[in-house]
Amino acid sequence: MAKSVVVLSTLDTKGRETAFLKEQIEHDGCRAVLIDIGVVGKPTIKADVTREQLAEAGGTPLADLLKDATREKAAPVMVKGAAKLIAEMIAKGEAHAVIGLGGTQGTSSATGVMRQLPYGFPKLMVSTCAAGDTSAFVGIKDIMMMFSVSDILGLNPFMRKVLANAAGAACGMATIDQAQVAASNKPLIGMSNLGVLTNGAEYAVEYLESKGYEVIMFHAVGAGGRAMEQMMREGLIVGVFDYAMGEISDELHHALRAGGPERLTVAGKLGLPQVLVPGGSEHIGLFLAEENVLPEKYKNHMNTFHSPIIAAPRLNPDELVEVAKEIGKRLQHTKGDAVMMLPLRGTSRYGVEGGPLRNPESDKTYYAAIKSSLPSTIEVVEKDLGPEDPAFVKECCDRLIGLIEAKKK
Repeated sequence: MAKSVVVLSTLDTKGRETAFLKEQIEHDGCRAVLIDIGVVGKPTIKADVTREQLAEAGGTPLADLLKDATREKAAPVMVKGAAKLIAEMIAKGEAHAVIGLGGTQGTSSATGVMRQLPYGFPKLMVSTCAAGDTSAFVGIKDIMMMFSVSDILGLNPFMRKVLANAAGAACGMATIDQAQVAASNKPLIGMSNLGVLTNGAEYAVEYLESKGYEVIMFHAVGAGGRAMEQMMREGLIVGVFDYAMGEISDELHHALRAGGPERLTVAGKLGLPQVLVPGGSEHIGLFLAEENVLPEKYKNHMNTFHSPIIAAPRLNPDELVEVAKEIGKRLQHTKGDAVMMLPLRGTSRYGVEGGPLRNPESDKTYYAAIKSSLPSTIEVVEKDLGPEDPAFVKECCDRLIGLIEAKKK
């Protein structure tokens, strides 16, 4: 049976382009399911799922939306309805990939739908906006952005190539046997990491795999931590090795790794076993307006350059105390099944002996503040080791395995 590719498009403004995309999808051996996410104009081709059906599924009849039609009013309803109907199709095995076409409004709506679909389900957005900052469209989901280069307005030799390529990509993803690719009977551990901890992270992956686990690693630069916690909510992760907490420091200082207000709260709320390390939180990450030139505010801080355009100033003791308090505040949801591991020789490669941000006295102040801020339900273990020392990482892994195994019993 042919795999089905769902197409999200406004069939009043992009009817010709959508019809050509449908032809290409069917030429490639898949079935195209057209969903009309338009509201006001008259569709120029027939939809498999009409805008009336979408609006109804989104909770507001289309006739009501048209009484005072605004994008602000209509778009959330249509996005909600499309996400609901596609999720139902996925559950029934009736949808195997989704592709969207759009400019700014179409991209906002189509990716708004895609962000509500499961991880691993193929999502492709052909967009006029894909060459710019796409973070608002992608969020923390695995959405592929494909730049249309020209406006998606009319067919021409170039646009036909773009749409044919998009159809081929969507069909290729749709025909993957995801169940076979993802098949595993091993429990999955979520782990955060930063480049200044990578040696330890690599050791952790190798060690945990030797113990019968699989590890999914998240680069803790904001979106990574949020994605890890979304996977916790979706039940994909059985335990957490939160090895990197720079997202908390950067959140407080409005820096590039900011993890958002919920970071570090989700595992505790869900009751997931977790081992925590304040890795990489002694410094923040700053994008620089001028290469290798530190902002005036941080010129009195210890500093190193992660790259010519990213500086890593070490927070001073008072600032670290504030980070510690924020960590403790966010972990108040954690009622057990958690251990805070403190590597006394530094929190990252930058902070250990010989590192450019080495400051043992500041580390002592920071760790004391962490200990005093944590809820009593979290065990604290101090080790006279560096954060990437294999002995330290091994103990972190062993303690997490112990929490997971105890949870099973």
